[in-house]
Order: sequence, then structure tokens, then C-alpha cells
Amino acid sequence: MTGTAVVTGAGSGIGRHVARALLGAGYRVALAGRREEALRETAEGSDAALVVPTDVGAPESVANLFDEVRRAWNRVDLLVNNAGTFGPAGAVDEIAFEDWQRTLATNLTGTFLCSQYAVRLMKEQRPQGGRIINNGSISAHTPRPASVAYTATKHAITGLTKSISLDGRAYDVACGQIDIGNAATEMTAGIAEGARQADGRTMPEPTFDVEHVARAVLYMASLPLDANVQFMTITATKMPFIGRG
Repeated sequence: MTGTAVVTGAGSGIGRHVARALLGAGYRVALAGRREEALRETAEGSDAALVVPTDVGAPESVANLFDEVRRAWNRVDLLVNNAGTFGPAGAVDEIAFEDWQRTLATNLTGTFLCSQYAVRLMKEQRPQGGRIINNGSISAHTPRPASVAYTATKHAITGLTKSISLDGRAYDVACGQIDIGNAATEMTAGIAEGARQADGRTMPEPTFDVEHVARAVLYMASLPLDANVQFMTITATKMPFIGRG
């Protein structure tokens, strides 16, 4: 498996594991994220990694990311839109506008901007085409309590995935989505200790090894461009997703 890839949110968690899996599979990988030191930790030991500190919610920062990719490799075969934040906890009448905006900027606008620049390059490169994999979430299906900002962005990712998939057909651009539930990372550490349920209780929830997510992304990326995993859901088997609420 070879090619060039961009992974956002590559400094920790799912993004770090996915980036390292791609590097191990023979990809050259641009590592994008806010923290340069964390990105360099992800890249440690690899000469196929390109570290590009990036704020995915800022158009000029995303433009710089893809300028660096173009200069280094002059193509992108795979974009993994992984950068995300849980955002504020609260119902629709409780969260601050500024917190809402910050969540949208990272989770939704960041995915839009990175996809926009990736598709432009995928259209013009030869051979034409490429693949985009968006990190949705279980919350793209069913919300947790007090997660209105996060849930709204993840539902929107599903619409964005479908639109890119449809509009990309003529250019051999495939787009799919992986919805992940309770992979064990720094971001989900609190869930294993106790998460608020729809009935008001707080209960610990099962998690699963994040390496399974990395392997799932590798499978999606390994397909030829005439095949696509449109949606994949991978969860801890016993997490309260089916039957949530």
C-alpha cells in the first residue's frame, strides 16, 4: 500500500494511530495539527512523515498545509479528516455562542476546508482522483445528553460526506465516513470512568483498543477507487449505543 496522505488531528489519539498505521503501510503522510511537538512525536522514527502545524478552522492555515503537500509530493491520494473536539457540555439554551463557533470551526469547517483543498488537488493531479475518509462519530447517529454543539457538527459531517461522494464521482474522488464509538484514547478517558446517560445516571462505559480503528481506516484506504466504504461503524461491543436513550 503506497501513496500520499494527509491526516488531521495527527498529534494524539485516533489521528496519531491512523497516521502511524499509514506510515507503516508505506504511505508518505502529512501530519496536521495545532501542536508541532506532538506532531513530531507522531513522526518519530519515520522519514516519510511531513510535519505541518495547522489550524484546520483557519483558511490560510489549511491553504499552507496543502501548499506544503503540493511542494513535497505534488499529489494527495488520501485525506483523513480526523481533527475534532467535544466542545462545550450543555443543552441548546446553555452554551455560549463563542463555544458553539469554536466547535463548528474545528469539527465542521475544518473538514470542509481540508476537503476543498484536497479535492482541488485530486482533480488536477494525474492519475486523477483520491479518497477522503471523514471521522464521523456515534454522535452522527445518536446524541449524548448535553452535547448539542458536538452532535450538530457530527450530523453535518454525514451530509458533507454524502455530498463529496456524489460530487466526486466524475473525478474518481471517493468519500466515506467512519463512525467510532468509545475507542480508548486520551479524549475518551473520562467515558471509561463515568459518562452521563439519557436517564440521568452516570455510568462507566466499555472502550476498545484504538488500533482497531487504525486497521479499519487502512482497509477503507486500501480499496481501489471504483469501490468505497460509504459508512462504517466501529464501537465497543457493549457500549450503550444500540438502545441509547
